[in-house]
Amino acid sequence: MNGMIATSCTLDVLSWLLRGRAVRHLVFIILVATISLAVPVEACADELPTYSVVVKDGHITPARLEVAAGNKIKLAIKNEGPGPCEFENLDLRVEKVLAPGASSFVVIHSLKPGSYRFFDEFHPSTSEMLLIAK
Repeated sequence: MNGMIATSCTLDVLSWLLRGRAVRHLVFIILVATISLAVPVEACADELPTYSVVVKDGHITPARLEVAAGNKIKLAIKNEGPGPCEFENLDLRVEKVLAPGASSFVVIHSLKPGSYRFFDEFHPSTSEMLLIAK
């Protein structure tokens, strides 16, 4: 008799699992687990080579930054000026608007060897940073 009760309970649990929400939850859990296993460890922005960039009073520091070509990099940007700034590069389609005192970052994917000009759109004539990939 005990074996029959266990089988009945197992069938009840299985039929519950196969109904509406439970199936959606199970599919979601499997999907999240699969995606998390497929994402490479290098995809984490915290593990990338990181370079600090400061925008202040219409100037970007450093004015020249050399990085290795072919690698992803992270630029940690801080606006130390009294007004907003818009750090950008048109060719790479990088744009980051920062309020006074704000910080953020951008990840730049593998660069080909060459020079890339970044500027503050609010001060285009006085602000420039040359990113050189070697």
